[in-house]
Amino acid sequence: MPPAANQTHLVFVYGTLKRGGSNHSFLTGQLYHGEAALGPGFALYSLGEYPGLVAEPENPENVTGELWQVDAPTLAKLDALEGIDEGLYARVPAPLARWTEKLSAESAAAAEMYLYQRPIKGRMRLGPTWPIE
Repeated sequence: MPPAANQTHLVFVYGTLKRGGSNHSFLTGQLYHGEAALGPGFALYSLGEYPGLVAEPENPENVTGELWQVDAPTLAKLDALEGIDEGLYARVPAPLARWTEKLSAESAAAAEMYLYQRPIKGRMRLGPTWPIE
């Protein structure tokens, strides 16, 4: 569903969209809210040039990333980049465990993230933080 034109959305990013990442330019002009971490139950896997975040209930680690407030046009561009229509990723609620003090718990509860939707068999499991090179 396309985002409403006048809304902003809080998005948790953990890979190439982070500051210094190869796709960070998609976030130009958007509001950076600082570093954050998901609650346990997720893991990053290497998909080559970028990571894929998947649900992994037994994982006790907290995947780290950044929180960005994005406008509707930017969210639509992120959805296209992440292959939402092709079923590569799904935009889902982000169960944050840690976030910046600038955000209320209510605001943090509205955060979303991109969850990888394809099989990860044979992919290398990464640690809780995607490295920026």
